Amino acid sequence: MDHIRRELRVLNVYRMFQALVYVALSLSSLVFAGMPLRNPLVAGVTAGAYLLFAVVALALDLGSPRTGLASTRAFLGVDVLAAFLAAVTMPAAHTGIAAMLVINVGAAALLLTPRMGGLIAAFATLAIVAQALLAPPASDIGAMLLESGLFGVAYFATAALCYALGSQMRASEALAEQRGSDLANLAQVNDLIIRRMRTGVLLVDDANHIHQINESAWMLMGNPGVEQRDLGALAPELSRRLYHWRTTHEHDSSAVALADGTPEIIPRFTRLSAHDDSFVLIFLDDTSLVSQRAEQLTLTTLGRLSASIAHEIRNPLAAIRYSAQLLAESEGLNDADQRMVEIINNHCGRVNEIIENILQLSRRERSRPETLDLNHWAVRFVDEYKEANDVGHDSLRPLLYPRPVEALADSQHLQQVVWNLVQNALRYGRLPDEPARVMVVARLASDNGPPLLEVIDRGPGIPPKVAAQIFEPFFTTHEYGTGLGLYLAKQMCEANQANLEYVPVAGGGSCFRITLTAPARMPVGQES
Repeated sequence: MDHIRRELRVLNVYRMFQALVYVALSLSSLVFAGMPLRNPLVAGVTAGAYLLFAVVALALDLGSPRTGLASTRAFLGVDVLAAFLAAVTMPAAHTGIAAMLVINVGAAALLLTPRMGGLIAAFATLAIVAQALLAPPASDIGAMLLESGLFGVAYFATAALCYALGSQMRASEALAEQRGSDLANLAQVNDLIIRRMRTGVLLVDDANHIHQINESAWMLMGNPGVEQRDLGALAPELSRRLYHWRTTHEHDSSAVALADGTPEIIPRFTRLSAHDDSFVLIFLDDTSLVSQRAEQLTLTTLGRLSASIAHEIRNPLAAIRYSAQLLAESEGLNDADQRMVEIINNHCGRVNEIIENILQLSRRERSRPETLDLNHWAVRFVDEYKEANDVGHDSLRPLLYPRPVEALADSQHLQQVVWNLVQNALRYGRLPDEPARVMVVARLASDNGPPLLEVIDRGPGIPPKVAAQIFEPFFTTHEYGTGLGLYLAKQMCEANQANLEYVPVAGGGSCFRITLTAPARMPVGQES
């Protein structure tokens, strides 16, 4: 609303000018004999009171720029009343006074609603007509009424024109404000994107002064102080390469570390403007990120290759296993040959399990997360596991939290992960000559912490050296293990934005903890 305050200020200044004119006209009879006053006392009091009113209005505007439109309507009414009294008491100047009132009527149309602007124009017309009717008897009443009518037409025409211009001006200013707001929002988004980019970005002038730097560049340069802006002092090698590029326009693509303990980077330079060398953008590419992308691409390629190899191995493996089964049915096998057949079958089963795990990893479906109550889920899981597996004398039970524990995860993925963990716990998490005791625990890390799902056993635990490698592919301590179960479990957890980790249990035992993501909650009052 800055334009309204500016227009009110101009109107108040003009009102001050009007008041000074009225004061000058009230004193003119003392100097000019041709400027008689109808009532000098009323004229002087009117001019003085209006001048005081104009001073107060301007002071209020200067002291409090939030003057309301309600007071503006009242002030404009006072303007019309003062013009009426001035025209009645100063009949020789009634035409000029009526003409000066055109500005007030136009201001009313600009600042107020169309209805109020028309009302002020009608009030001004009535005042001028009344002034003509109250003119001295010697005056030409007909001519004065005609003149007053023409002024009334001028008032209404001015009001209509000013309202049209004001509407167009307000629409243009609203559009300009909207576009300014959009540009400001866009600038904020661009600034946020640049600050959060994993590529370092610096803006440097021709004096090697850093004007802007994003978070990645700040870290790659060793976290310098905010007041440090000289590129030559912060990164001499980068400054040298910038000078080399400015003079030869050639890039040095060798990797360099800008500070101790920071990754190596490859700098790239570009002008901020095609025909202006004063500002240069410097991009710092972290070579470790490039290596990670290359490694991810390599792992993806190896995954596809492994799946293809697994498919090719499956057919001859099935033939070997079938032949071993036929050989086992032969009546002429001695004990040694029978033992060899058992070894063949055992290893065929192991290789087949490896193939199934590799194929499962390669065709793993995309995660479809949903909100789960881990208390209910743990109870249902334990029941399903016991129905599908005979746990015998072993103990498997859920341990629930006192209140609901909600988490966001794919139910099928979570089922596969916990199923694998429970199988391992029942198989390995037991003390000699004792049944296994396994719990599936649902809880919160703290009152406001993330949801947790834990598989805990009271077995011998895992040695620290072994625990550091259990999630690596093909690592196993069991003679017939594949070493892919925990690796697949961790991959599925990561696909659900969860984390699987091993936690030693005090007093003996193992705990595999899954830290899940809590479902997002809308703020109170924002829910639809």
